[in-house]
Amino acid sequence: MEQIQPQQHISVAGLTDEKRVAFYRKTYTHLALAVLLFILVEMIFFQIPALLQFALSLTQGWLWLVMLGGFMLVTNYAEKMALNSHDINKQYLALLLFVIAEAFIFIPLIFIAMSIAADGGMEILNQAAIMTLSLFSGLSAIVLLTKKDFSFLKSMLAIGFFIALGLIVAGVLFGFNLGLWFSVGMIILASGAILYQTSNMVHKYSEDQYVAASLGLFASLMLLFWYILSILSRD
Repeated sequence: MEQIQPQQHISVAGLTDEKRVAFYRKTYTHLALAVLLFILVEMIFFQIPALLQFALSLTQGWLWLVMLGGFMLVTNYAEKMALNSHDINKQYLALLLFVIAEAFIFIPLIFIAMSIAADGGMEILNQAAIMTLSLFSGLSAIVLLTKKDFSFLKSMLAIGFFIALGLIVAGVLFGFNLGLWFSVGMIILASGAILYQTSNMVHKYSEDQYVAASLGLFASLMLLFWYILSILSRD
């Protein structure tokens, strides 16, 4: 009996120029759709008073760590589901889970932004969005134009995120504010994550993983947006 060989998946870097451009177009289209879905879900969440109050109640003391832990659990599960699968349906499910989790954890921060401004916070949100998209576009262009492999950033990012998580936990447990410079450091870390994820899009994913690639980009984009918005929302 003839043995069936496993299907070989070629990375995007090994594709023809035409297929590579098509992959990039699909990836960034899904990234844009993920952002639009995030906005839609966030608007729905803010129309549900019980859900809004529940999310805000989780920002108090150790409950924030519970919320953060739950968020990390869901998003890590979604990322692994997308990364390890060539099933497009599983990739879409992972992206949906990730967007919903992001929308939920953003509730307190967006609530603060809307509370401190007379215009309902829209000016702050718009400024943060413009700054985030500008920086994201510039960093993505560096990778796409230079074609440099930024996979070497993986270990540095892992260490940086581990230190950041430790500081967040310590801040909650001991009641101190991490301050402006922590947010600046996280913006630098998020910028590195964008370089890394964009590089992954080129060198790590295969042609049928454009949804998974968009999830990785969405994760780094939202991390950058979080800390830019945090800085702009400071009293």
